[in-house]
Order: sequence, then structure tokens, then C-alpha cells
Amino acid sequence: MSVRTLQRTPLAVAILFAFAPAVHAQTDSSRLSTDPDSVPTVVVSASTLGVLEDDMITPVTSLSGGALVRARESTIGETLANQPGITSSHFGAGASRPVIRGMDGPRVKILSDGAEVQDASTISPDHAVGFEPILAERIEVLRGPSALAYGGGAVGGVVNILDRKIPTQMPAKPVEGSMELRANSVAREKTGAFEITGGAGNIAVHAEGVKRDAGDYRVGKDWDEGRRVNGSYKETESGTVGLSWVGERGYIGAAYTKERTEYGIPGHNHEFESCHPHGDHLHCGGHGHEEEEEGHDHEHEHEHGEEVPVVKLDSDRWDVRGEYRNPMAGITKARLRASFTDYRHDELEEGVVATSFLNKGHDVRVEMEHAPVGGVRGVFGLQTTRRDFNTVGEEAYVPPTVTRKHAAFITEEYKLDNWRFEAGARHEWQDIKVDSASARDTDARGTSVALGAVWKFQPQYSLRAGVARSHRLPTSEELYADGVHLATATYEVGNQDLGKETSNNIDVTLRKFEGDTTFSLSAFHNKVDNYIYARTLDNHEGFQLVEYAQRDAVFTGLEGEVRHKFSNMVEGTLFGDMVRARFDKGEEGSRNIPRIPAHRIGARVNADWQAWHGMVEVVRVGKQDRVAEFEGTTGGYNMVNLGGHYTTRIGGVPAQLYARINNLTDELAFSHTSFIKEAAPLPGRNITAGLRFVF
Repeated sequence: MSVRTLQRTPLAVAILFAFAPAVHAQTDSSRLSTDPDSVPTVVVSASTLGVLEDDMITPVTSLSGGALVRARESTIGETLANQPGITSSHFGAGASRPVIRGMDGPRVKILSDGAEVQDASTISPDHAVGFEPILAERIEVLRGPSALAYGGGAVGGVVNILDRKIPTQMPAKPVEGSMELRANSVAREKTGAFEITGGAGNIAVHAEGVKRDAGDYRVGKDWDEGRRVNGSYKETESGTVGLSWVGERGYIGAAYTKERTEYGIPGHNHEFESCHPHGDHLHCGGHGHEEEEEGHDHEHEHEHGEEVPVVKLDSDRWDVRGEYRNPMAGITKARLRASFTDYRHDELEEGVVATSFLNKGHDVRVEMEHAPVGGVRGVFGLQTTRRDFNTVGEEAYVPPTVTRKHAAFITEEYKLDNWRFEAGARHEWQDIKVDSASARDTDARGTSVALGAVWKFQPQYSLRAGVARSHRLPTSEELYADGVHLATATYEVGNQDLGKETSNNIDVTLRKFEGDTTFSLSAFHNKVDNYIYARTLDNHEGFQLVEYAQRDAVFTGLEGEVRHKFSNMVEGTLFGDMVRARFDKGEEGSRNIPRIPAHRIGARVNADWQAWHGMVEVVRVGKQDRVAEFEGTTGGYNMVNLGGHYTTRIGGVPAQLYARINNLTDELAFSHTSFIKEAAPLPGRNITAGLRFVF
């Protein structure tokens, strides 16, 4: 199959959806439950086969209902940071991506209902993810081989955010939706959100929006720099309108989303902006009396609230989604996901735009589910993406590039007695054109395969195992970077000789899923050949010269939880995770991979009484002293969290009042996964309260 054919096929299927025959409309009685805390049986949308959570080959985290309401923060990274096996990159309050099993950046793919979120967050940890967690209906996290269908590069996992922006079924009532108001103390945050769906005949219309205003957040006690992180504020406005045609055999719809966000970038240090490489060494000019005086003045101003750089993000996104059941003989379902994003964010210094990041991209994905053949059911499909990325200004350290990626994939399952088998494969073609006289265009190919099984060897127990071999193709930043990046205190040098990265992963999980005591214990081992990383060549007072290189690496870890139901009212949970990540032998110096999260262990007690729910949680995060060269250790800390909610009706409308206290003891804590852990510790004691209506 040629690349030209791959480009034409999604468009042809999109036309098929657009001209699907009109049929009778259907309703969805489960669209919004009268109980805002209720959670239906979970079918994992991102599994492509629509598999129940209990039948997944590798671990999956699914947050919805009241659990999601209580976990939500202003970023997707912080929303998921307390789930087993997941932490966050934590770059102040404005930007935070999930870190899954020690992997982040392009190794963790973030989707909006199956379509890629096109932003600039994989390029740098100070860039925000272009999605608002408060508008999510459910968040799924797939780890290991389960993520293969969405890209060989997603070796850490996939985060799929399900929303309501495009109605998939007609609302049960003429108008339904929800409203929410919330506030917190740590950043004096005030947030309001709404979503509403209405419809008649075959047409459903949806609208939603959120507005957030949060100041600089307060940290734990006894921080040398004071009580608040200067420049850690965040302001967001986001709105969506969507329209669908719905019939008894499927739907086709579109939505437009506009987001404007402004947030500060803590930790920016302009002392090293003149640094540049001389071969493998940094040259940062003289360091005489005059410069020392300027540095002293700079620190003095910072203590009194010096203005930090500010990001102003502006994103326009269009989504098209459709599903058509039984479109032709042998095909039980056809599914379309397409998006186009026009993304820009400006980094302002003293009110003047210093650097702009522009990203225009589209993603089109078509899936076909075929009828069982000899007991084998499966999905095959095509995907094509285009990313036109450009930077302009002082920190334009990556030249303009256009990345085109095309893929064909297939996933098949077979059930036999108490066994479920799954196999999948994906082949990708990637071409990158660069606008630079000193760089050359590149192209790469990669094939990924996965195989797994679930064995329910007893009525209450299952053993699941998966193996995968996947290829990650280098990104344009890893190939072509050349310049100062102050947010991470580095001078980055790309490497055009980088080859594909090969991940060999094995994942085993033992589960007990029924009875008063249930548990899930997982172990994984991921050997990555030609792992792409930023190798430090030189260091000057914390500012590093890094060059992208390749070296074999190994990631090994454990994660799990054990739950026991003491009574109909009280349930206890023990949970924890750990990951060990090292380079293979072959070079001098530390073999530890940088910014790997420390181990965690915790205990939680949940109690329910009539309409009340309460929770108390204690988490111990260990000291991280297995560090890379030029990386400091991070001390361990304890977190005590309390939470509760009350479900009731106000004026006849179902409502939920909730409150939680995070970091009850106001402990000063630092995140080892953060580039700016010393400049932006984790938040101190924080009281969050909210009111949510469902109508």
C-alpha cells in the first residue's frame, strides 16, 4: 500500500460517513445519571475493540464520576499524578504532563477521544497540554502493549480523554447538562464550568465552557524562598460548540473549541542566555565583578516579585467524529476520528513577545471492525497526521519543520473458554522536512507488534500477560534542536544521525476482582534499544550543554493495590509503585536515567453512609538518590489528604457538594520529575470545595 493511498483512504471514508442514509433517532437513557457519583460498567474506549476493563491485557486506569470530580486539578498531569504508576512533570501550575512508568514527553501520547491533542507540550515541560480536565467525562490511561494501536512511540502509555463535545446519542430529555463551581485556598483559585446538550429529531447540539482564575500558589512551610511561587498563576477561558446528526445505526458530528490560557513560567533564569557551545564545552563569557553585581541585583529583584516570563496560549481546534454500524457485509462498525488544530503560544518577557511557538496539525484516523471469522474478531485501520511546527524569536532553538506520519494497524482477539487472546501490529511511515540550510530532511519507518492473553483461572482471579516490540521514530526536536532553552536551563543540540528506538516490553498482572478482598499487582520489564536521551556534555553552574544521543536502557517496575471491604460502609486500600531505570553498561559516569520518580506507598480508607462519602489518605514518597550526572537528590515526604462529598437535590436538581484537603500537614515537598523542582515545590496545604449540579 502506497503512502498516497493512505492519504486518500481516510477522506473517502469521511465522505462515506457524511452520506450515510438517514434513519430513526435513538435516545440515551444513561447520558447523565441522576446520581452524579454513579459509574457505569467501564468499556475501555481506547482499546479499539471496546474491551471491558476486566478483560484488558495490560493495566488500565479509568477515572469517571465522583472519583474524577475529586481528582481533577487545573492540568491533566496533576489530575492523574496520584494514580498507581503515574506521576507528573510539574512545571508550576500552568504546565504538567503525565509521567507513566518513568516515561514522559513523546513517549506518552495524549488523545481527545482517540484523536491526538495537537499542541507543543511534548517539546518542553513548560508548555501546557491543550485540554481542560474539568470538561472531561472520563479519563483512561493505557500502559504498555495496549497503547500500540495509537503509535509505536507511545511506549510509556496513552492518556485518552473522553468528552461530550460531539453528542454520540440523542439526549434523554430535551435539555440536559451540568454546572460546576469550585475554589481552592492554595492559589485562591476560582473556577466555573458548564456543559449542556439539547436536541430534536435527529439533530443534537452541545455547548460547554470553563473559566479559571488562579493566583500564585502557596508552598509548604519553611521554604527558603518564601511562601508563594512567583509567577505560578494561571488564567483559562475555553469554550466548545458541537453538532451531531444521530441515527439508530450511528452518528456524524463536528465541534469547534477555542482556548485561551495565560500562565507564568517559574524558574526562568536569564543569566545564561548568552551561553553557547565550543565543541563539547560551554562558553558563557566572563564572570567578573560587573556580572556578579548584575546577578546580585537580579536575585534581589526576584525576592521582591520580579516579573517572570508569561505564556499566552491561543488554540483553535476542529473535531469530526462518526460511527456507522454495519456499513457493508463483513464490517460491523466503521469509526472516524479527525481533528485540525491551529495552535500558538507566545512567551512574553516584561510584556514583550520574546518567542512564539506555532503548530498547525491534523490527525485523521479510520477504524473498521470486522465480523468474527472463525471466532476471531478484530479492528483494522489507517491513520495520517501532519504537524507544521515553527518557532520565532529569542529561543527559537528548533528550525521550522513539517512532520508527516502515516500508519496502518490491526488488532485481533480470540476467546476460548476462560482465555482471551489479543494480537496487534502497526506500521508507520514518517517524513520530516526541515527549513534550514544546515540540516537535511529525514524519513524513517517502524513496525510494532504485540501479543497478550488474559486467563481467568478461578472465578475470582485472573492472570494477564503481554509482550510487545515497538519502534519509536525520532522527533524533529531530537533531530534538529540547536539553541538555548532557558526553561530547562539547557543548550540543546540535535542529532540528525538518530535512528529508531526499539522497545521490548513484557507486562504481567495478577488480579483478584471479586470478594471482600480484591487486588491488582503488576510487574513490567522494558528493555529499550537505542533509547533517545539528552546526554550532558558540559555543565556550568547548573546550566547544561546537552546533545541528543542513543544508548540502550532498561526500565523495570512494580505497581499495585489491595482493597478490603471491612463492612458495607468502610473500605481500605493499600497501594504503591516503583520504577528503576538505568542505561546499559558501556560508558563512564552514572548509569541512572534522570528525573525518574521515587517509589511511593500509601493507605486509604473510604467510608460511605447514606448520601455521604468520606476519605482519608496517607502517602509516603521515598527519597530519590539514584540520580544521573549533574542531577541532585530529592528528599522523601509524606502527604496526608482528606476528602468528602455529599449527594443531594437542590430545588429538585441532583447536586454534589464536595471538599478535600490536600497536604494537611503543610509539608514542603519537591517533585523529582520536575526540571524546576527547587524553583517550584509542590503546593502546600490546600482546601478545595465545589458544588456540581446535574440536570
